[in-house]
Amino acid sequence: MHGDYVPNENEEFMSPRQLAWFRDRLVAWRNEILETAGRTLSDLKTINLREPDMAERASNESDWATELRTRDRQRKLLSKIADGLHRIDTGEYGYCDVTGEPIALARLIARPVATMTVMAQESHERRERISRAA
Repeated sequence: MHGDYVPNENEEFMSPRQLAWFRDRLVAWRNEILETAGRTLSDLKTINLREPDMAERASNESDWATELRTRDRQRKLLSKIADGLHRIDTGEYGYCDVTGEPIALARLIARPVATMTVMAQESHERRERISRAA
């Protein structure tokens, strides 16, 4: 990968080196999710939902439901990762969808799929809460 390199504020924002670093992070994250999903799928095949012991069956059903929720979250995350890779390809990565301003490097390092600045994200979440409450 890139050794000990981590993007920092003292270099050109979204320079080729930074973009390569974020691409590598996103690809590695995608590969990790896909590998985990493959293991999860084989694990799910071993769960016996017809277990005669009611307590064991309930436990198995709970495990199955948890795994399916996890898989759904991972599916959504894979979509966001694909979007992030597309944004790198199109030159949009690192810039807010709402304001067009650069997203803080610390935010992108913590959440490489971020598409909004913190302020835009907070405003978006406030609007969502208000519309749900109405």
